[in-house]
Amino acid sequence: MINIAIDGPSGAGKSTISKLLAAKLGISYIDTGAMYRALALFALDCGVSPCNAQDVIAILDKAHITFNYNSTGMSIFLNGKDVSIDIRRHEVSKAASDISKIPAVRDRLVALQRESASNSHCVLDGRDIGSNVLPHAKYKFYLTASAEERARRRYEELKIKGEHVDYNQVLKDIIDRDKNDMERAYAPLVKTDDAVLIDSTSLTIEQTVDEIVRYIDKDGFADGR
Repeated sequence: MINIAIDGPSGAGKSTISKLLAAKLGISYIDTGAMYRALALFALDCGVSPCNAQDVIAILDKAHITFNYNSTGMSIFLNGKDVSIDIRRHEVSKAASDISKIPAVRDRLVALQRESASNSHCVLDGRDIGSNVLPHAKYKFYLTASAEERARRRYEELKIKGEHVDYNQVLKDIIDRDKNDMERAYAPLVKTDDAVLIDSTSLTIEQTVDEIVRYIDKDGFADGR
């Protein structure tokens, strides 16, 4: 199977870019971040702090995460309920960053991610795909943008969804999440030596996808399938 790993910090547009890339290449897209968000949502709904490893581990077996793929992409279900919209709430994003630092959580979800990737050609996005989940992925990219630009994009996205947020708070949350993701002891966010750096600060979504496709086309991806 041919896997494409896309890593990068919060708000870099990994999910959007990965979905479009997968559609353009005609392969599957696996949103690994949605898994952490779903588990974080479950913890919040259970009244469990995402920072409390012991309490989170105690509820792990009660959270059943599944996926459904259709013409519009991937929907994620938590205990049979479609939570694709709920997991995008601002508070869930912060909770996902906290819960992802727990080794038992990462081990559980990485196993699910590897199983999914072994069954089809696919694009996976996250923070440790190239370094931990799929270290032997054929293609690896590290997608980033300035913290200010990432905060602007997230702020506009949340406004469109009707959430009342402050730009400065969104920027602070972005910076805090970068620190959490990069400094966690277990499977931190890193750019691997064999990953191609893509800085999308001044690029449109379409330009970013085209930039990634250019690297893949150089290697004859279509012939390799």
